[in-house]
Amino acid sequence: MKKISLVFLLVGFSLFGQNSDSTCEILTKINALIQSEHIQPKPVDDSLSVFVFDNLIDEMDPSRNIFLKSEYDILVKKYRLNIDNLILNKDCSFLKDITSKYRNGLLRNKTILEKIQSEPIDYSVKDTIRFYKKSFPVYMKETEIEKVWRKKMRYEILDAISEVSTNLDSLKTNFQSIEATQKKIILDNQICRINTLLQSKKDQQEKLYNYFCTYFDPHTAYFSDDSKSSFVASLSKEHLSLGLSVNLNEKNEIIITELDPNGPAFQTGQIKKGDQIVSISNQKETLKVSCAALEAISTMILSESNKTITLTLKRNSGKNFEVRIEKQIMKDEENSVFSFIIGKDSKIGYIKIPSFYADLEGNSGKGCADDVAKEILKLQKDNIKGLVIDLIDNGGGSMEEAIKLAGMFIDSGPISIVVDNKHQQSVINDPYKGMLYKGIVVVLVNGNTASASEFFAAIMQDYNRALLLGSNTLGKATMQTIQSLDEKKNTDFLKITINKFYRITGKSHQYIGITPDVVLPEFYENIFQKEKNFPTAIKNDSIIPAFKFRPFVKRSLINMLADNSTIRVAASDYFNNIIKINQTIDQLINIPQTEIPMTLDAVFNQKKIRMGLWDEINSFNAKNSPLDIYNSTVNQFLLGMYPTEKVMNQYQIDNLKTNPYLNEAVNIINEFNAAK
Repeated sequence: MKKISLVFLLVGFSLFGQNSDSTCEILTKINALIQSEHIQPKPVDDSLSVFVFDNLIDEMDPSRNIFLKSEYDILVKKYRLNIDNLILNKDCSFLKDITSKYRNGLLRNKTILEKIQSEPIDYSVKDTIRFYKKSFPVYMKETEIEKVWRKKMRYEILDAISEVSTNLDSLKTNFQSIEATQKKIILDNQICRINTLLQSKKDQQEKLYNYFCTYFDPHTAYFSDDSKSSFVASLSKEHLSLGLSVNLNEKNEIIITELDPNGPAFQTGQIKKGDQIVSISNQKETLKVSCAALEAISTMILSESNKTITLTLKRNSGKNFEVRIEKQIMKDEENSVFSFIIGKDSKIGYIKIPSFYADLEGNSGKGCADDVAKEILKLQKDNIKGLVIDLIDNGGGSMEEAIKLAGMFIDSGPISIVVDNKHQQSVINDPYKGMLYKGIVVVLVNGNTASASEFFAAIMQDYNRALLLGSNTLGKATMQTIQSLDEKKNTDFLKITINKFYRITGKSHQYIGITPDVVLPEFYENIFQKEKNFPTAIKNDSIIPAFKFRPFVKRSLINMLADNSTIRVAASDYFNNIIKINQTIDQLINIPQTEIPMTLDAVFNQKKIRMGLWDEINSFNAKNSPLDIYNSTVNQFLLGMYPTEKVMNQYQIDNLKTNPYLNEAVNIINEFNAAK
């Protein structure tokens, strides 16, 4: 999927009055639960007040073009060091005051934009623009509002013009007509975004609740009944779905890219691949795609409470038409375990675990671990000589499933130590005796491998049960549970961090992540947000375990395979080129940019550099010979019974054939088998 950079996105709170009493009531309940149950509670003091205030302002005015400095200074004086006292005194009227000024700022900006819309922009005036990676101080004076917005709109129009064609001379020749079109689109969308915020009737006090929660750690969060059900559904391989996939095109339009033949969208008979989604409605609220935040659009599509969705679509620039869709319970193919075999002579099994999903509602008892067990049994029927477990981009999920999965690979013994907020230690032992699979294992990880998947990977590494291959993991070694704030109402919930878990060595990967046995470079590895990047992340520590454990094999064997793999990686043109491209990416993103002139030439050249890098990444292919990847005998039989799954199956095979990480895992296993 194309990665889109949203430079200027307005995000804010509900602009209608909040009930101060109910807001403080929920915050009081959140605080009481955190103080009694959180692994590392902190006092509600000035530090919390500053954190909440600063994050609210950054959320509402990220580009610093809504609040005037005079307004901001008043808010700072009244609230930046006082929110803690107000909450403790159950006075949450500060939220209404802040959002009132926010509303005034939006109305002020709308007036300015309507003026800019009605007047020509003089592109001959010399001016420059600079982009800032981090937030900068609120600076705007009332006399500067129009100047700021004219500069912003001028740049966005020039940026949009530079996307129309790769021929700069053609753009200059047709500048007047292209400019008129792009100016109308950009100004219309900007005003529409403001109107969407002004007309929003949805109460979003959740932002305040969540900033209060994340002060204690990044993973403690408030859930409404709706957001809780959506979160639980995200941890399952089956959930309510429209049965379609979408993508952003180069014009930031949402296009339908796939339709599941078994899904409700396909079964309407009215929707086709390539249709553009113009707007989305849940019968209570309608979001126009061109001017709504992608987060809001995604929430409306995925929310379990929105069982009926109306899509307004456009086909081939024709007239808009509406389609009403009733969601159905569907299997999420992209969030389900699957397996293949690699090679004909020395067959190696491959299992992808996208997440540690589970049946949290307790309806079937089926989860990720059981699905992996089934795939292992299928692969063993074909007499595999090694196994690759792919945890790349696996963000975690159910710890219970991770414990069960680890037990399938460990003979017996302790697998982790859990510590609660009273500093009491509990040992988690292997839930099963014996091993489901005894052969060599390579586990693939990367910077997005997190939480439950890190838990599993650490156990496999500490027992010398697997060689870990990839890049440093995210660094989350805490556990959360969801608790009701009021069991009588059962409408408000808290996902709260209640435990830290430690490796059987007594060490922890919290904050620092797991270092693989063989480190492979990957695209964007310095861009991925890790646990240590969150200002309130719990720091790393260690404990002294009160037990011993017996590794599966000697560490010298793992080290020998790792050393040889490291030599191969160091000599690989593919991995060395990734390092070079990452250095270029780091320069574009992390190094402060110099000012650029506000001219078509300068903006076009800037765009050309960015798109050139993007094209280089997209066209960058592994030089290794394609791997021979195919279905196990059992899965090939099942595919014949369910032909609708053939498209996804072939897509998965094609993605793996030239995967350099998988290729190196195969090299490691083949070397082990040859040495044995």
